[in-house]
Amino acid sequence: MTIETVFFNTYGRLRSGWRFVIFIILFAFFTFLFGSAAQGLLTKLPIGFGPGSVIFMLATAGPSLSIALVLGWLCGRFFEGLPFRALGVWFTKNWFKDLCIGLGLGGVTLVIGVLIAVVFGGLSFRYDADYGTAAILVTLFVSFAVFAVAAAFEEVLCRGYILQTFMRAGFVWPAIIGTSILFGAGHLANPGASWISVANTILAGVWFGVAYMKTRTLWLPIGMHFMWNWTQGSIFGIEVSGLKDILKAPVLQEIDHGPAWLTGGDYGIEASIACTIALVVSTVAIYFLPILKPTEEMLALTSHERPAGTEPPV
Repeated sequence: MTIETVFFNTYGRLRSGWRFVIFIILFAFFTFLFGSAAQGLLTKLPIGFGPGSVIFMLATAGPSLSIALVLGWLCGRFFEGLPFRALGVWFTKNWFKDLCIGLGLGGVTLVIGVLIAVVFGGLSFRYDADYGTAAILVTLFVSFAVFAVAAAFEEVLCRGYILQTFMRAGFVWPAIIGTSILFGAGHLANPGASWISVANTILAGVWFGVAYMKTRTLWLPIGMHFMWNWTQGSIFGIEVSGLKDILKAPVLQEIDHGPAWLTGGDYGIEASIACTIALVVSTVAIYFLPILKPTEEMLALTSHERPAGTEPPV
């Protein structure tokens, strides 16, 4: 082994581990820079948009999404000679189909988890009569925007360049598992987090990772991620990864009868065995669903590296 082989592979390209390190360092730097500016501005406004507010979440998730997209494109372009569409968020063939299937899978999987908790007596629901129809509609539309941006950001970060660059290097399952652990670690500080919630979040990362692997675009996991969160919080009134304050008037009010291992307690259903079962069933279904498959173009852009100096598929 020489110094050159430590940094460069047989294709003459920087190794995937170094590409990952550079991406993470750049992402951390720019998110700190722009995030600090946004937070400082919001907290000083007369209205006082503090942490946990809808505007605060949009103001932090929006720039982070943009940074992840730009850095993913630039790293892919300069390190691997790839076009922007290789990230899987461009309007390539089947993008709308994948998004719609993702929306359906995310909603159905969440409902399966909720039904398990309801059947075994852990949860029940009632219409949110504490607020009027106008407040409920505002919550539905505002939370739609918040959860859409948040889901897109988390998927672009965890299932975007980081996952994809390792997959092109041949580390498919290590990449899925590694990014899932990163995804779980990102939720450790959420209110009410427990070992079950962290384990389920890692499992959700595998769920999203398998979805990306099947289609090689981010539209499927973005749809799944968004609809899970939106249905959970805005329809059922359940805490979303421990967060509840952003949802003032959901359609339903959750009544938690316990035990916590079945319902998730203060963290929400994502900290429950019901969620574990739903995610396992959905992951297996996605893995074997024949309608989920990548286009030839996306398969070529994401399956393997190309020698330096060669052009990507048109």
